[in-house]
Amino acid sequence: MTLNADSPTPTDESPIDLDAVTVENEDAPDECAIFPREASEDELQTAWIVAHDDGFVSLESMR
Repeated sequence: MTLNADSPTPTDESPIDLDAVTVENEDAPDECAIFPREASEDELQTAWIVAHDDGFVSLESMR
């Protein structure tokens, strides 16, 4: 196998299934929280990512 700088490094780990939820805020921009689907209640305290309004870009603009 040949890898270049743009290729991810192969690992023996299984991919993580992620889930997402949109939080609609009345007094602030909406948020999208992304987290591991099988996370325990304890893991959900620290294993998540949140994005705010300008943290999103269109898929077409990234192609």
